[in-house]
Amino acid sequence: MSHTTPDTLSQLEAGGQTYHYYSLPKAAEALGDIERLPMTLKVLLENQLRFADDESVAIEDMQALVDWQREGRSSREIGYRPARVLMQDFTGVPGVVDLASMRAAVASLGEDPARINPLSPVDLVIDHSVMVDKFGNPTAFRDNVAIEMERNRERYEFLRWGQDAFDNFRVVPPGTGICHQVNLEYLGKTVWTKDVDGKTLAYPDTLVGTDSHTTMINGLGILGWGVGGIEAEAAMLGQPVSMLIPEVIGFKLTGKLREGITATDLVLTVTEMLRKKGVVGKFVEFYGDGLDDLPLADRATIANMAPEYGATCGFFPVDAETLNYMRLTGRDDAQIALVEAYSKTQGLWREPGAEPIFSDTLHLDMGEVEASLAGPKRPQDRVALTDMKRTFEALMGDRLNEVSNTEKGRLFSEGGQTAVGIEQSYENADSQDVDYEGEQFTLDHGAVVIAAITSCTNTSNPSVMMAAGLLARKAREKGLSTKPWVKTSLAPGSKVVTDYLAAGGVQEDLDALGFHLVGYGCTTCIGNSGPLPETIEKAVDEGDLTVASVLSGNRNFEGRVHPQVKTNWLASPPLVVAYALAGNVRRDLSKEPLGEDADGNPVYLQDIWPSQAEIAAAVEKVKTEMFRKEYAEVFDGDDVWKAIDVPQSEVYEWPESTYIQHPPFFEGMGKTPEPTEDVKDAHILAMLGDSVTTDHISPAGAIKPDSPAGRYLQEHGVKPVDFNSYGSRRGNHEVMMRGTFANVRIRNEMLDDVEGGFTRHVPSGEQLAIYDAAMKYQQEGTPLVVVAGKEYGSGSSRDWAAKGTRLLGVRAVLAESYERIHRSNLIGMGVVPLQFPEGEGRESLGLTGDETISIEGLGELSPGCPVKVTISSDKGEKKLEALCRIDTANELAYYQHGGILHYVLRKMIGSA
Repeated sequence: MSHTTPDTLSQLEAGGQTYHYYSLPKAAEALGDIERLPMTLKVLLENQLRFADDESVAIEDMQALVDWQREGRSSREIGYRPARVLMQDFTGVPGVVDLASMRAAVASLGEDPARINPLSPVDLVIDHSVMVDKFGNPTAFRDNVAIEMERNRERYEFLRWGQDAFDNFRVVPPGTGICHQVNLEYLGKTVWTKDVDGKTLAYPDTLVGTDSHTTMINGLGILGWGVGGIEAEAAMLGQPVSMLIPEVIGFKLTGKLREGITATDLVLTVTEMLRKKGVVGKFVEFYGDGLDDLPLADRATIANMAPEYGATCGFFPVDAETLNYMRLTGRDDAQIALVEAYSKTQGLWREPGAEPIFSDTLHLDMGEVEASLAGPKRPQDRVALTDMKRTFEALMGDRLNEVSNTEKGRLFSEGGQTAVGIEQSYENADSQDVDYEGEQFTLDHGAVVIAAITSCTNTSNPSVMMAAGLLARKAREKGLSTKPWVKTSLAPGSKVVTDYLAAGGVQEDLDALGFHLVGYGCTTCIGNSGPLPETIEKAVDEGDLTVASVLSGNRNFEGRVHPQVKTNWLASPPLVVAYALAGNVRRDLSKEPLGEDADGNPVYLQDIWPSQAEIAAAVEKVKTEMFRKEYAEVFDGDDVWKAIDVPQSEVYEWPESTYIQHPPFFEGMGKTPEPTEDVKDAHILAMLGDSVTTDHISPAGAIKPDSPAGRYLQEHGVKPVDFNSYGSRRGNHEVMMRGTFANVRIRNEMLDDVEGGFTRHVPSGEQLAIYDAAMKYQQEGTPLVVVAGKEYGSGSSRDWAAKGTRLLGVRAVLAESYERIHRSNLIGMGVVPLQFPEGEGRESLGLTGDETISIEGLGELSPGCPVKVTISSDKGEKKLEALCRIDTANELAYYQHGGILHYVLRKMIGSA
């Protein structure tokens, strides 16, 4: 085999312009046929061709991608360089903090700080900060934006500094939209271009993002996925994303959705199927003739939830529907012509009947999809609408409804300890009489206290948004109204949604039911649901009520939406409105009425559900001019944003702030790394079960006043009303390390029947907050480990889940399995992820948390090698060989340098 990269640079004409590109057909002449290679791997192959240098990318890497077709898998590691990086502000602020601290570190080493600059284009969209403080009135949006600007002024001043200080870095101001919807509607190009040596080079638009739902852009034929903030920072600084060539699961779609079935129902079904299949760390690629009639907005909804079904991405190839959407959203004719010509020339265009080679396949006839929700705490736990009432009552252990154990097993097969815990509170609790704003009512179990049309997953989709508006209109015509205990909100992902809801005449109907605009951002989906009315919160607490939220989001993990809301249900926007009318998830909407009309007649869901013809007519109101108008000045911001005072300096001058602080990650860093030491007699900081999410490890929501983070803020003069959220405080490591493992629903198995971020300080036997125990261990010079079950670190691509772990003094995590991003983030922070041998775990080994753990050979690691672990207790020693989950040579280099940013920084100054 030749070790010379084939010469594939070619030219094409599109829209009257000449472009250069690296030809995949020419590569195939040298490497072998690629016609049936999955589209996603063709994109990776082009990336290898373009960056081939015989060092970071060699001919063997390209050949491995072609040869992948033989078995549908490969063990080859490649370096992938995305065209750009996307950030949101919760992850973007700490990312810019890291860049600022890297500049400070470079200056302290006597080097030029201006070397620290993004080499790839970076867009940061401020979308995670607005909270639903005000709701249910016409001024809610204005009031929430004013509160947001006041609450986050220090963070926004810092981002304005970064916008001026760094090259290739743009910021979309607050009040504009959600990063993924802005990406889909405006930023994404499908084919990217760059001027190189006087030539215009065309290549696939690819990206990584600091939010796991970056995958939404896959709906537009753009390969992108979420990574941790630290990995994204390395990518923007020119470091390739190290990855094994993935398995690619083909998901064949046929048929059409039936009348009354939404894209949300479809994606919840897809999520359930793929979670059962097991696609963690794999690509999913959709194909089949069902795509012929699947609108791009529906594709984006499915692609968005790739993190929920566990895949790295959920990709839809480019076809005529891609071009239709680009026209609708106002992309210029030259760009659309380029996308069509490039995709067809490169074999990246979806052809009818195409059957690529895949590692494995699934099939769904979309005609079999039924109306669904998902919950109460995981997005993959789909529940048919017809089963919702019985599912909730089975979960609660409601003997009054005589739900059999068999039925409980069928309806909620994975309830486990959570079902038992809720059952106890259910049996000991009472309904509560409430007087709220002049209305008297009884609050009971299952009460819907939050109904939120939220999240780019669904607010990017005109069909489900118009369906919600039409349902609201019909409900209003029937005289129905929202129950008084429901906190309602509408938070679109872009201003275009407001334009088309108004054009369709349905915004006033939504307003009439309390679904007023509260902001353009993630709101309830990220945990920024804001407080419940005080009387409602009091009733929930005093009655120990298990209440519900219904949201059109993608995440419903424990403690995420609101700390007092124990069950959270994902649903389509029209179902969100329906449950706000019903007021309780214990009402069977498939059979029981939502309420009564003016004449006392029952009104059922089917009476007000809009037909597909009605929805299609409403969607016709969505016009290209709306997109062009709203995105014409997308980077400008309002007068308040423009008036922010921006410090002018290459190296950031750290102010006294409880939002932004100089992190300690580079303190004492030399130009070369210290040798890696073994772990000797480490104590277990926390012993956790299965499916522990990054929300459990590093919550994004409310800060409790009596928590370590709450105490810290009060000691620094911040009143509880001004705490904001953990997500907004990610620029301050002092808050975030105190918030690590502080989720109100996390359960440390070292303690009996205790919820929240607590542990046992083993030497003293004292129960302490995890942060307080970690600091005590640090004072004693004791290293720490975390022990966990399966799917450790699932959920959001939250780098602080790894940063906080590192700052608490944790040297290693020993789990039964990992989700992809968190494993990578741990390595990126210098924490070694180890995996129990197959069939072993904390339960089979009988661990109590009192043991000490020693780990040998950390200075001689290789990717995927066995690692000697000794677990000691007063009962003796247990020795096992754990699997090192440092999977690639690049990851090993990051770990040996103490973290990925340390490695990149040393490389940029020439010492790595």
